[in-house]
Amino acid sequence: MLALLGGKKAVRAEQKDIFTWPIFTAKHEKAMLKVLRSGNISGIDVTKEFEKKYARLLERKYALTAPNGTASILEAMYGLGIGVGDEVIAPSITFWASVVQAYNLGATPVFADIDPETLCIDPADIEKRITERTKAVVVVHYSGMPADMDAIINIAKKHNLKILEDCSHAHGGLYKGRKIGTFGDASVFSLMSGKSFPIGEGGIFFTDDRDIYERVLLFGHYIRHNEIELKTNKPFAGLPCGGCKNRLNQLCSALGLVELDVYPKKIAEIDKAMNYFCDALDEVSGVKPVRPAKNSNSTKAGWYYPVFRYAGDELGGLSLKRFAQAVRAEGSVCNPGFTKPLHLHPLFTKMDVYGHGKPTRTANIDNKVDSKHYFASLPVSESINSYTFVVPWFKKYYSNIIDEHINAYKKVAENYKLLLADDNKQDESGDTVGYTSFFREHADD
Repeated sequence: MLALLGGKKAVRAEQKDIFTWPIFTAKHEKAMLKVLRSGNISGIDVTKEFEKKYARLLERKYALTAPNGTASILEAMYGLGIGVGDEVIAPSITFWASVVQAYNLGATPVFADIDPETLCIDPADIEKRITERTKAVVVVHYSGMPADMDAIINIAKKHNLKILEDCSHAHGGLYKGRKIGTFGDASVFSLMSGKSFPIGEGGIFFTDDRDIYERVLLFGHYIRHNEIELKTNKPFAGLPCGGCKNRLNQLCSALGLVELDVYPKKIAEIDKAMNYFCDALDEVSGVKPVRPAKNSNSTKAGWYYPVFRYAGDELGGLSLKRFAQAVRAEGSVCNPGFTKPLHLHPLFTKMDVYGHGKPTRTANIDNKVDSKHYFASLPVSESINSYTFVVPWFKKYYSNIIDEHINAYKKVAENYKLLLADDNKQDESGDTVGYTSFFREHADD
């Protein structure tokens, strides 16, 4: 009998620390205490050590940290030369901090639809959004799923576009054997405590281009302007050209140095646990794990924010809302939807942020430009919350506990007919995660 209908729960074992995150150890504490006792929290020696170590591991030439991922994306955009009148293409399904910073530089976000299988930006739709004003594409490896980088790189080369990789969900992930974060002209990772690579709060930017790196130094790292070598950037050194102070505190840098050592082991266990869960549900009706194909040499690594697709037609048309209620009643995690499309939010449709007298989205575009393509319908993004749901994010491989969560899903799928009689299918989208609750839960990217 289903727990929702009076039966016993499938998940009854003590969950122990299977969902505990972040995981910090005595080594993390020791590293932080060393900085704390040195009185050098606002220095840069530990931070530079962290940057260099991370850059070596990622096999990129240059790295710069910032107080958060949002700041890193803003300065990366500046580094790429994005400015007034430029257009920046980004997926509509992402956290706002992937692209809204373009406003600060006088640029215009242009949203593209997502691929319904990967939930990442759809390369075919990128090409539909390109104009003579397009400067760059923001690629988000959403929920840790690698985007189709082969196709995106070909498009960028064809149209002479810059690529900015937002890797905030995909620390340690691979795309066809190559590390995520090594494809873009610039790449950025959020390091806040909810991410799979947590250091408390922070962001980090990477590039192999010296000019891009120096422009980022100019933007918000005035204390490090002595590193500027190129003649094109030297005349502007001395003051932060973006008016920002993007120095990361060294307590977080100290955590990061330790985390670089322990992270591979952590994500190996997460990956094992999540694939164990997905493998067991692969053939279960109604649920479809969103993960790279087996033998593709692509991985989700830390599996930040794991998502499944729902196929209600395989369960007699049972609504996702009712299915999720039943799974939660069994004691597991099943939350319909995962974020609403940005292109429908008033910030991108009508808000005048800076007093231009018109929506900020079009404020820096020539009046002769037809702006209809800014407000195009994106059908996949607009429907995504009706057939996606968030599943448990296991941090430990405890097979006996995971088995109970697997059984919760199997139990509901196998007994779906018992739920059809009182299934209320009205306004299913109303049960999805809203902007405010989602953004509060996921803090600052």
